[in-house]
Amino acid sequence: MSAGLRSLALCAATALSAAGALAADGGADARARYQQERAACAGISAADERRTCLREAGAALAEAKRDGLIAPSSAEANLTARCDVHKAAADREDCLRRMRGEGKVSGSVEGGGIYRELTTIIPGN
Repeated sequence: MSAGLRSLALCAATALSAAGALAADGGADARARYQQERAACAGISAADERRTCLREAGAALAEAKRDGLIAPSSAEANLTARCDVHKAAADREDCLRRMRGEGKVSGSVEGGGIYRELTTIIPGN
């Protein structure tokens, strides 16, 4: 991974962790979190990546002010609810594994959907 991609990944991770924290505290510390994110963005040397990081920090602040951020517990509940359609325990567990990122993921929301595939090898007798 190039240094630029590492910086952008670090920025995204910082923004996501801050977004989760903003959602968890109801946005009370939104301004302070925004300042922390901006400080983290300042450490990115590539100008376009720094701009992206700052834009994401601003978007997280705006969402926090609108109470639009999803708390991590809500995201987990959403993930679990998607798999509730599967009644067999093994099928539900496979669904949960796919939703948590195991296996292959392809497609996009813009392209019409995300396809998740997980291959499970079941040994024979």
